[in-house]
Amino acid sequence: MKLFIVVNVDWFFLSHRLPIALAAKKAGYDVTIVTADTGRADDIRRHGLKMINFPFKRSGMNVREEMKCIRLLYALYKKHKPDVLHHVTIKVSLYGSIAARLNKMNGIVNAISGLGYNFTDNRGGITKRILLTMMKYGFRGGNRHFIFQNEDDVSVFRSLNIVDDRDVTLIKGSGVDLAEFDFNVKSILQDTVQVLLPARMLRDKGVMEFIAAAEMLRPELEGKAQFILAGDIDHENLAAISAEELENITDGDYIRWIGYQKDVRQTLQNADVVVLPSYREGLPKSLIEAAAVGRPIVTTDVPGCRECVIHEYNGFLVPARDTETLAAAMRRLILSEEMRLAMGERSRELAEKEFGVDKVIEKTLDIYKNLAQVS
Repeated sequence: MKLFIVVNVDWFFLSHRLPIALAAKKAGYDVTIVTADTGRADDIRRHGLKMINFPFKRSGMNVREEMKCIRLLYALYKKHKPDVLHHVTIKVSLYGSIAARLNKMNGIVNAISGLGYNFTDNRGGITKRILLTMMKYGFRGGNRHFIFQNEDDVSVFRSLNIVDDRDVTLIKGSGVDLAEFDFNVKSILQDTVQVLLPARMLRDKGVMEFIAAAEMLRPELEGKAQFILAGDIDHENLAAISAEELENITDGDYIRWIGYQKDVRQTLQNADVVVLPSYREGLPKSLIEAAAVGRPIVTTDVPGCRECVIHEYNGFLVPARDTETLAAAMRRLILSEEMRLAMGERSRELAEKEFGVDKVIEKTLDIYKNLAQVS
């Protein structure tokens, strides 16, 4: 049984979908990863997986380039005739579904891990209208199934009359290995409380609000707390913040940008509080990993983020773009070690109940099996 897992970029596959691919391979599927090679192709192949380098562009709406992408996917699917297609992210799902429909293919899984830049804050204009027209063509009909990470995104697709409930499975994120990201009570002795924002450096992640909130707290907390941004610059994303701007608005001490961190677990375990003031998410992997290692979380009360926090149980939910409320929530945790420890323990309990990768794998393989049987 031939399975294609189609992802826009290699590093995202490795961080979010590798366990599913390995489990499918173990279950007997002939697994091929279709993705853009940014230098991680050998890492994928070292796991015994096949890979096809595909020229995805994650942002932009040049009509000629986007149509070329669909044509190339059409040709690829026609040549290889996979039995099951697993598209990851909304853009790949849309273009892949159109290519599959033109090939009269069945057995399609569309994993919608958030609605993307053009759906954030109701922006997008004509681009959004074009996307909606394409969605109504590509996502309807045939033997296909949708995986969503939160109920809000399901509701959006229902309102557009694109999905039926029988074709939807809700899976909370890509899961976390609870053995690898083990519960860890911070043992590093430091004079300052470490407050971490682990995300790509995008405006939509609330980076500017995080920095502004830290500045509001500076007169009281400088020397008692440190605010750390851990994440790379995503040059292809329209909401990207440049390295130059980040360096200008951080001081390297009280507010630090430390860039991409390969050892995510250690970075989270070094933190006392994890913060993500994002505008909208599918379900952020950084937060379920933070929950797994037992950290209290401050995040926004928006789709995707709110699934990771029970307000005043394992952290705080604050309104998006509300710097003052964000600062107040961070301050409460910074000033109370007892609260940090109690909420951290509850985060781990929530991760064990909701976010284990084994549950994600089991549900996904069941979807593959059911689609393959119908096809």
